[in-house]
Amino acid sequence: MHVSTEGSPAASADPAAPVPTAATHPTAAPAPGEIVDAVLSASRVLVAVAARSLAAVAEEVTLTQYRSLVILASRGPQSVATLAEAVGVTAPTASRLSDRLVQKGLIDRRAAPHDRRAVRLGLTPAGRDLVDAVTERRRGEIAALLEAVPPQGREPLVHALRQLTEAAGEVPEQEWSSGWDL
Repeated sequence: MHVSTEGSPAASADPAAPVPTAATHPTAAPAPGEIVDAVLSASRVLVAVAARSLAAVAEEVTLTQYRSLVILASRGPQSVATLAEAVGVTAPTASRLSDRLVQKGLIDRRAAPHDRRAVRLGLTPAGRDLVDAVTERRRGEIAALLEAVPPQGREPLVHALRQLTEAAGEVPEQEWSSGWDL
């Protein structure tokens, strides 16, 4: 049996034309694997930017110590247990890590206002300055990268990255406080 394709879109299409994909038709939804691959590629770029921005303070703090400072900057004072959970380390590891950051003058320990036995960890002005300096270096490098993104691609990029940030439970940088009450 022969089925006629005469007059159908497939019959009139150029056989040498590329097969439409999400890349050639932006309205087509990308496959989940394509999304994961795109995020992985972007994360490699951002990890490289982060590593370069941390290079200037590498002798002062480790990556885990810096992540702890960022958590304190974005979420305010934390207990050792809460910080440990946020960083993904055990409470004893977070306690040793906080001891080192206290010795470096980057965080301090204070009694919680409603329970004098509970200890809260918070940034010192020196800790805030370190986080701000690294963030400013990172911001400059990312701004330079974004110059290569066509203007029409910037709004969807911002929207997608905000959704990803929200899904991860991360606090947007503009919501960081410069002075948290302990």
